[in-house]
Amino acid sequence: MAFEAGVKKLKTKLTLFDLDHTLLSGDSDVLWVDFLMDRGVVDRAAFAARNADVEARYKAGTVNAQEFADFYVGTLGGRAPAQWEPLRQEFLATQIVPRIPPAAIALVNQHLDAGDLVVLTTATNRFITELTALYLDIEHLIATDCELADGSFTGRTQGTLNMREGKVTRLHEWLRARGHALDQFDSTAYSDSINDLPLLSVANHPVAVDPDPRLAEQARERGWPVVTLDR
Repeated sequence: MAFEAGVKKLKTKLTLFDLDHTLLSGDSDVLWVDFLMDRGVVDRAAFAARNADVEARYKAGTVNAQEFADFYVGTLGGRAPAQWEPLRQEFLATQIVPRIPPAAIALVNQHLDAGDLVVLTTATNRFITELTALYLDIEHLIATDCELADGSFTGRTQGTLNMREGKVTRLHEWLRARGHALDQFDSTAYSDSINDLPLLSVANHPVAVDPDPRLAEQARERGWPVVTLDR
């Protein structure tokens, strides 16, 4: 028994952070569409109502995952990454960085300084979120991937969506590619959303962050800690 306890103490700590409404006071996808409408890149009349509807159904945990991903990834279609880069940089600086609370940065740094293997795992696509991960000094990002053809975004997703049960699937795939398995780690997961219940449920230490009503109920029932970062 003493030997087993010692082995457990030696396990590397794996820390998983959701992004939207967890480390970020807002939703990257929704903010991206708002940003594109403000810049005249997409038509407000065509996108505003749909953006609000998809956001509301995502928060309720009722939106179809593929519909959700297709709507937001679809905004990238027809342009190469290099063509989007100036807007992506502006989006990070004006819409994302100001919405990252100091408490969120402090929590990430706490886990990085402790030597944890820290992963940002988000349903939002990789192209929009990889600069956010870099800003937070998080090396590892698991996100919904965008399809490219002839160097341009097709507006379609590629592979398993990193959403709901897909977050668990993608996490296992990512660990397997590194020669690891989840049970080798002492894992902590942070999220605000009922959509991340599958991910939180497989972590050793699930933490609800400013949770939505349904996740707050689950946290109460399961005795999970609840923290506030959105200050």
